[in-house]
Amino acid sequence: MLHLAKAFSERGHKVDLVLCQHEGPYANKIPQNVNMIELQRTGTGLSRLRILQIHPKALRSLCLPILLTCKPPKTIRYIHSLAAYLHNEQPDALLSAKTPANLVAIWAKRLAKAKTRIVLSERTHLSTGTKQSPKWRWRFMAPLIKEVYPQAERIVTVSRGVADDLATSTGLPRETIETIYNPILTTEIAEKSQTPPSHPWLPSTSLPVILGVGRLVPQKDFPTLLKAFAHVQKKYPSRLLILGEGRERARLEALASELGIEENVSFPGFESNPYTFMSRASVFVLSSAWEGLPNALIEALACGCPVVSTNCPSGPQEILDNGAFGALVPVGDDKALAEAILQTLKQPPNADRLRARAAEFDIHTIAEQYLQALLPT
Repeated sequence: MLHLAKAFSERGHKVDLVLCQHEGPYANKIPQNVNMIELQRTGTGLSRLRILQIHPKALRSLCLPILLTCKPPKTIRYIHSLAAYLHNEQPDALLSAKTPANLVAIWAKRLAKAKTRIVLSERTHLSTGTKQSPKWRWRFMAPLIKEVYPQAERIVTVSRGVADDLATSTGLPRETIETIYNPILTTEIAEKSQTPPSHPWLPSTSLPVILGVGRLVPQKDFPTLLKAFAHVQKKYPSRLLILGEGRERARLEALASELGIEENVSFPGFESNPYTFMSRASVFVLSSAWEGLPNALIEALACGCPVVSTNCPSGPQEILDNGAFGALVPVGDDKALAEAILQTLKQPPNADRLRARAAEFDIHTIAEQYLQALLPT
């Protein structure tokens, strides 16, 4: 979203970045000439009441159990503030991302009686995420999406796999859903990849380094990567770096110790510049159980780094063109993942070919596609 905001601004558009909370690792990276607006939250009771008033069909679409649960989506607390923003500023278009924010965007527009054009971006594989989520309210999300999303001017997904799943899961007509891939900054990645890495294992002069990048959460399935690395270690001495932070850290560290690989595994935490690692690693591995369109996989290609990925729903198959630009293996299969890593270590692909593939996801191309959806001529 920061990449898109910057690209829109550079094309002469006035851009507001509207946030529920101005916090997190990217909070200080808002581009120049992009106006940051932080919404104010209200009580959940009032928010739920207003949603039911403007969307009475929610009673029939199983929306009520979601909104009346003791822990409703936090995003609904910002509906009044977003409605006030839409009423006061009357923006030509609003791009919303992720399911709870998408719902609130539609409801806020109705509350504000604004003419703003709404474009919704669905960013993950809904059916898989629903099954894996510990939050029971997600079991009711599909019928709610079917009721609310058609009120938007456009529905966009980050991959064809996400689009297919969204249609199948909700009953939305497939022809009403389009795909626009996530953008990357190929020039910026190339520049940042030249920065010396902060980890002593890179650049490697002895052992090859296998790299994983992502939040330490179940979705990324780093346990499978650790088990695969244990197999690799027996045949090909190497090291494993996993960049990211999350609630699974202690579990992953314990598993590395249990597998006897802890001396060759490192968890440096969140890195704002993963590209310097990607450009020097021997293999980048995406071990996810599900995705929408994994940016890190595209970024690794942009760095010329050989990649191996699970063929998870969805995104990797599209990015790697059915395995033409990197090996695809079944989800959760540590032995198959290990074999693919070993094969890639022994016969790495041409780096320039990988970079050329990543260039197809460049920000300039993607930004124009989004602008056509937001401000059609």
